[in-house]
Amino acid sequence: MDADRFEKQIQFILEIDKLKSISRRTYLMNAERHENTAEHSWHLAIMAILLAEHANETVDVARVVKMVLIHDVVEIDAGDTYYYDAVGLRDKAERERRAADRLFGMLPVEQGKELRELWEEFEACRSPEARFASALDRFIPQLHNYHTRGKSWSDHGITADRIIEGNASMAEGSVKLWECAQALLDDAVAKGFLRRSNKT
Repeated sequence: MDADRFEKQIQFILEIDKLKSISRRTYLMNAERHENTAEHSWHLAIMAILLAEHANETVDVARVVKMVLIHDVVEIDAGDTYYYDAVGLRDKAERERRAADRLFGMLPVEQGKELRELWEEFEACRSPEARFASALDRFIPQLHNYHTRGKSWSDHGITADRIIEGNASMAEGSVKLWECAQALLDDAVAKGFLRRSNKT
């Protein structure tokens, strides 16, 4: 085996350990602390395996799993940009593109190319797998927030109307997940731990 190839793979493996230190705004289900990006990616991979039957289209589950495991690797350099942070979203694409250049560039050429293409496919939502992966990525924060009684929503003043506006595209990957998310939001409003809008 090519020693240089192996060394590049090991260096990438060491580098992605940094994902364990990237904190997200979403709390763990027990609400004790924020989750990190590595935990988020692992949870999505399990969801992809379990929930693939609820994708709108037939998907290659292994491809979805790969996609969700690498989709946030760029956060090592770019950080986690909060979904409702209008300022942070302005340069998110550029920060993440630069991160993708560096990180996937660490690997042997064909492996770096494969992962980079999967990352770009996810970002563009240009396949059934990417649309389903994106739906999973948007669905899980709803689960976390609902089961922590809206802790992160409350921290950031997020309302149901903003969540619906920002996440309706979930239905492009899975109508089932979007219907479930809407039911969770309605129940959260009914139980009083999520405001419908800033007017109510």
